[in-house]
Amino acid sequence: MIHQYKLNGYNIVLDINSGSVHSVDEVAYDIIGMYENTDKEEIITKILDKYSGDASVTREDILDCMDDIEELKAQGKLFATETYADKAIDLKKRNTVVKALCLHVAHTCNLNCSYCFAGQGKYKGDRALMPFEVGRDALDFLIAHSGTRRNLEVDFFGGEPLMNWDVVKRLVAYARSREEETGKKFRFTLTTNGISIDDDVIEFSNKEMDNVVLSLDGRKEVHDHLRKDYKGEGSYDRIVEKFQKFAKARGDKSYYIRGTFTHNNVDFTEDIFHMYDLGFREISMEPVVCSLDDPYALTKEDLPKLFEQYEILAKEMLKKEKEGDGFTFYHYMIDLTHGPCIYKRISGCGSGTEYMAVTPWGDLYPCHQFVNDKKYLLGNVWDGVVNAEVTDEFKLCNVYARKECKDCWAKLYCSGGCAANAYHATGSITGVYEYGCELFKKRMECAIMMQVAKNDLEV
Repeated sequence: MIHQYKLNGYNIVLDINSGSVHSVDEVAYDIIGMYENTDKEEIITKILDKYSGDASVTREDILDCMDDIEELKAQGKLFATETYADKAIDLKKRNTVVKALCLHVAHTCNLNCSYCFAGQGKYKGDRALMPFEVGRDALDFLIAHSGTRRNLEVDFFGGEPLMNWDVVKRLVAYARSREEETGKKFRFTLTTNGISIDDDVIEFSNKEMDNVVLSLDGRKEVHDHLRKDYKGEGSYDRIVEKFQKFAKARGDKSYYIRGTFTHNNVDFTEDIFHMYDLGFREISMEPVVCSLDDPYALTKEDLPKLFEQYEILAKEMLKKEKEGDGFTFYHYMIDLTHGPCIYKRISGCGSGTEYMAVTPWGDLYPCHQFVNDKKYLLGNVWDGVVNAEVTDEFKLCNVYARKECKDCWAKLYCSGGCAANAYHATGSITGVYEYGCELFKKRMECAIMMQVAKNDLEV
């Protein structure tokens, strides 16, 4: 299977099963497009007819191109055969260990954002703060169920985790106290809306947090439209300077300014460029996922505009990098030479098997987007996973479990997509959130084009 597209002056051919990326001239692009389903003499006739005004395109040139294509086929770099489907069947049989937890240290929030999937931090339940003892036992659960895995990840999440900041600090200290005896190494991430950031948060986070995610939607009018407090007042002016101070203090440690775009700002690149102008160089911008009847829901009519925005973003990022002041966009981070192994590319994020969310009460769910959906309650941090049926369901939640993915060129880049988005869109974790698929494919085309362009500069 191949996928061909043209972007930013490049003719790009992806060989899906091998992962090979080819940047070719117009003639080769056309020949490859016909190669598998057209007689060779017919290809020659069509190419000579199409390029009749170009004296450099001769029969000999076309034959040479065909020879190159045959060589790439022989090397398994073009028109490679499918070899991974059988591996997906074995995924249910594999032994899994828990490698990451999302600790919901606060089911409450000091903002009242309209689009919040967590229902202003309550997750359709009661407001609560995680007691230290529950968090401690969750860390013990992670250590006990991580097998021989050394590196463990813990996300401090909410609601707003800074509303339970002292417990966060105590949990980090507890985890550190157990590293040497258990042979484990913890990596921590903090996600915050910024309202409660102070010098203590910045200092402690820069010492202990491997990554920090800072929530900002971009321009003041865009951010304040949906990210309001309980008085109905926007939060932009209260957080931007704190975020700038935080990001500057991070030094070479990871962080992300993370925004959400909606129907209200389909020109979301303007928000990304605003973040850039504020001094941020690590940026993520996510499409909103919500009910179709919400006034800020993305529409089918928005898609062409969004595709255009992703192209604008990719071109501007290349320009900034060439000027020596580039920035990172989370969804354009792709490693074409040393990417994830095939099992990871088939099975995805590991939610429900390797990654779980923990509520303030110690309940376990496949990820934060399933919290308080009792159908997906896995167990708790004391008894462990007792709902094995759900775990088995998530083990089979892979790209080959979705019939819609069978002939999709992007399947080994997205691993079948987000199980939670699929569930909320279709009622099944093996369904397909089609809107998200369209955006993902566009992002991948842009990300791959950028790698091709960077390779051109290096050459």
